[in-house]
Amino acid sequence: MIELLKLGVEIQTFFEEKKWGFCFIGGISLLRWGEPRFTTDIDITLFTGFEGEETYVDILLDRFEPRVGAMREFALTNRVVILKSSKGYPIDVALGGLPFEQMAVERSSFCEYQDGISLRTCSAEDLIVMKAFAERGKDWLDVEGIIIRQGSKLDWSYIKKQLAPLCELKESPDILPRLDALRSRIETLDT
Repeated sequence: MIELLKLGVEIQTFFEEKKWGFCFIGGISLLRWGEPRFTTDIDITLFTGFEGEETYVDILLDRFEPRVGAMREFALTNRVVILKSSKGYPIDVALGGLPFEQMAVERSSFCEYQDGISLRTCSAEDLIVMKAFAERGKDWLDVEGIIIRQGSKLDWSYIKKQLAPLCELKESPDILPRLDALRSRIETLDT
């Protein structure tokens, strides 16, 4: 894990030099807010907006090696740049453009993981929104861990306000009720 955190510092320094708005999401953020799980990759939201993404993609491809062919076209179509570090660690850079993604970057803050390693991560609430929206089995386990660990510190009105329009956009009305049920179950266990 220490190698991954060091890579995070390297990427963060590079993004800061470019004056890019970003935050770590995924496993690194989960270390801060939820139940840590084994992770071997770096996930980042880079706020690019919806114009000029080519510039960001080209700079990233000059700095890091792509993990798949035709990465420029793939990145511009799918809004994610799939890279690897010089040591082979996977790096996924999501090209953020939605108001929620901009807000997640603006709300992000630093967490010191150990001496000399401080990384900018999304908030616990924003991580719940991202994980619930993704809807994969492991993401729901991560959401559960965040709720258990953060408890009453979570701002549920913010989470619902951000998640509702995303669910509407994705046409997935079951996400919010599933999140409410998970929260209720966990809160019932705590009493």
